Amino acid sequence: ILFDLDGTLIDIDLKRFIPAYLKALAKTVDHIIKPSKFISLILKASNKMTNNDGKLTNLEIFMNSFFPLNGHSREEIEPLFNEFYEKDFSKLKKYTKKKPEARKVIKKAFDRELDVVIATTPLLPLTAIKQRLEWAELGDFDYNLITSYENMRATKPNLLYFKQIVNYLGKVPENCLMVGDEDKDLAAAKIGCWTFLIESINTDLKEDSPNPHFKGTLNDLMR
Repeated sequence: ILFDLDGTLIDIDLKRFIPAYLKALAKTVDHIIKPSKFISLILKASNKMTNNDGKLTNLEIFMNSFFPLNGHSREEIEPLFNEFYEKDFSKLKKYTKKKPEARKVIKKAFDRELDVVIATTPLLPLTAIKQRLEWAELGDFDYNLITSYENMRATKPNLLYFKQIVNYLGKVPENCLMVGDEDKDLAAAKIGCWTFLIESINTDLKEDSPNPHFKGTLNDLMR
């Protein structure tokens, strides 16, 4: 069972969270580069990761696109990024709200001895994803996989992303269920996975979005 994180296991308004995240990260290096230019470079690198063809990890794509930054090397900038995730990323928790039923669902999945994957969009480092799991009070489970930009070579809705997860688990798609709140989660159906839509503030299905096999709340999923 593959779980999206944002909007699925934790309440979050991405239209508020993402700008706040970019602004906070830009502040880390504002003595080197103007925030507007920095954010532009970050978005460009993110777009490159979104279009990853699987030859490199998302992290490698990001680093190749992002550096050299304004004449400064990765060796100079990376410690600043690390410090941001250690000290300042946690301040973004205020844009999220835990779902009490999320822990019950995850626990039940483990009780049923299912393989459990946190299949969140892997455009951020593992530390950022683990912190958001802590905010959701879901950080203490032994997940089979947490997708991040370090370990993935594609991202949703690229079908390669879902294929990588299924192959990693050693499963077939027909034995997997993708639980998420956005159309990019439902794309898993295109390789044969089952899908369960949990609507959130971020849900905006397109006309060509695959219809979910199931739809409801986390409590519905638990039943």
